Amino acid sequence: MAPPGPNERPLSSLPSARARAVAFAAIVVAGLCGALIGYFVVDVQCTGGCGVASGVGAIVGGAMIAGGVAVVAVLTLRAMGEWRKINEADLLGEGDAQPSTRRRKPSA
Repeated sequence: MAPPGPNERPLSSLPSARARAVAFAAIVVAGLCGALIGYFVVDVQCTGGCGVASGVGAIVGGAMIAGGVAVVAVLTLRAMGEWRKINEADLLGEGDAQPSTRRRKPSA
């Protein structure tokens, strides 16, 4: 495969900067919501001076929810990038011209 010319850009599965910014914002918002949920779950169950316990609940809740949303965001960004890469390859004529002729080999 020849290197790309000056007016061509190489195919990349890297998501756009806007998609990455939206994913980051979603992770931050989810982390804040998880922190609030964790804080109030502990606060409702605790009596007396529960500042430390409520703080730990906020940290654990925020980390768990942000981690879960981060996994979903990464998988979504990867899928978007691969989809774009496949579409660009098809537009450039580098894709499989006849997908129905491609057959799987039967397992032995």
